[in-house]
Amino acid sequence: MKFNYSKDVIAGIKTSKVANKETNDCVVKAVAASIGVTYDVAHSFVKETFKREDRKGVLNKEIIENMSKLSEVGVTKVGTKEVSFEVMPKQAITNMYKLYGELIYRQKTVKSFLQDHKVGSYIVTVAKHAFAVVDGVLIDNEGTEYKPTRKVQSAYKVIDKTADIQLSLI
Repeated sequence: MKFNYSKDVIAGIKTSKVANKETNDCVVKAVAASIGVTYDVAHSFVKETFKREDRKGVLNKEIIENMSKLSEVGVTKVGTKEVSFEVMPKQAITNMYKLYGELIYRQKTVKSFLQDHKVGSYIVTVAKHAFAVVDGVLIDNEGTEYKPTRKVQSAYKVIDKTADIQLSLI
């Protein structure tokens, strides 16, 4: 399982005055890492879009509601980047097993999700937490690298539309 610490990957996180005062900011870090924007840009976006209060987290229920709305909107501007969010279908976050001749579905583990999504950027939620997966690499806080069996509750693909717009201009 490939892992990077969010503090080493997210631009501006070490020098940000906002980041130094924050706690419970996993959604901010997940947005910053998956989109490729600075911590401060992601903080403003999450505060505005998810109605996040400083030093307070975002509930998974609120993430699901807001990400569904963002996927319907289409292109969303985050700093200088234009992105769209795609809600991953149930098949992408569950595994099918045969148990006593009957097919059952179970939530994927983080490790299983990483194995199946080696290309692309994703925001992934597990119980009371969110993180980013970028090209098969988990980007999260220190200490979470030893939790590969957490169950994935929801996932959202981040599609960079900035590159598409620039290519269409050429």
